Amino acid sequence: MPTAVETPITREKFIDALNEDLSREYQAIIAYVNYSQVLKGAAYMNIADELAVHATEELSHALQVANHIDYLGGMPAVVPKPVKTSEKAEEMLQFDLENEKETIREYRRRIRQADDLNEFAIAESLRNIIVQEQDHLIALATALGIDPPNPGIAD
Repeated sequence: MPTAVETPITREKFIDALNEDLSREYQAIIAYVNYSQVLKGAAYMNIADELAVHATEELSHALQVANHIDYLGGMPAVVPKPVKTSEKAEEMLQFDLENEKETIREYRRRIRQADDLNEFAIAESLRNIIVQEQDHLIALATALGIDPPNPGIAD
């Protein structure tokens, strides 16, 4: 079976991919700010407080990614990916869980790309971000009463 020929990452493609990540971080900030304030009920008070903390962590991630984009000679994105909302707490948490899975998958991919470009400091920074993203995934899964899902491996 023939294997797909992988196109090597260029600096420009890497900047574009980081801008997608930045837009995803903006999405996470907005979602966590919103969800932390609208989740109601005793069962969700702990996770609501934790989501407020997640919002500040996502802001830190956005600042780091924007810094990497600037360092590489790009212009940081300013538009978030769309934020899903719901009247149902469980749906909001599920939306967040799916977003965290996607974020982890994409950062895994980005780390490999940074390594391919010999941008080892960026790769290390992204590894630190993944640690917090995985903590977010675990907290959301726990709040939903499920095992943390495997976000998948970067291609």
